[in-house]
Amino acid sequence: MNPTITLMENQGDLRSLLEQKSALYWQDYIPHISIDCVVFGFHDATLKVLLLKVKDQDRWGLPGGYMGKHEDMNQAAARILQERTGAEDIFLQQFSVFSELNRSEDFFQEYPDTLWHKQRFISVGFYALVDYTEVIPVPDELSSACEWKDIENLPALMMDHQKILLEALETLRRQLNYKPIGYNLLPAEFTMPELQKLYEIILGKKLNRGNFYRKMLAYDILDKLEEPRKGGAHKAPNLYKFNMEKYENALRHGFKEGW
Repeated sequence: MNPTITLMENQGDLRSLLEQKSALYWQDYIPHISIDCVVFGFHDATLKVLLLKVKDQDRWGLPGGYMGKHEDMNQAAARILQERTGAEDIFLQQFSVFSELNRSEDFFQEYPDTLWHKQRFISVGFYALVDYTEVIPVPDELSSACEWKDIENLPALMMDHQKILLEALETLRRQLNYKPIGYNLLPAEFTMPELQKLYEIILGKKLNRGNFYRKMLAYDILDKLEEPRKGGAHKAPNLYKFNMEKYENALRHGFKEGW
């Protein structure tokens, strides 16, 4: 079966919307440059990614868009995420550029060549780290749904979005000791098992509990709270929060040990 997706099947509202918007996009946005955002959140001990389901299609995609003629790249990425999530002041990090031939054109192969979306686009990838509880996913006009998905159980993704997502995850792995990843993904108060689980998911491997605890406490970036987490049948776990002054200082110099 040919893996190329066409929009001729069940095109319905999607086709008419794309054709209506094409002229406006040529007028308002910079051609041949797009932005794809990999939005990570952490909830119920799982790492989530925010995805949009394309109208009339079975596949999902990353939140994305275009750079306005009066925006810079970071402004455009922040605007796109604000429109999708309602959140502001999101931690955003540019991580790669995707420029392969026909990375998006095949998706629109049955459309006229003048369609904005059918042009060759070089996409700039950003990853975003958000507090899961602060985000309200919002689909756009071209999407039927906008939802959090577990990165370990992803649906089929459109175009090259699987590659973009995996590269974002690999970037998180490399930058774990140099970017405020834990601070932006965890709630203000968290347990040590929650912090360890986040590191294990990002690193893709199990970590020894005792070694992890000793290493994190040796970094001297956590403040232990007086009151443990309440509720549950077992002994309530201790709660911690990041000491931001110490955490930011440690990030500036890089943590001494890797994982």
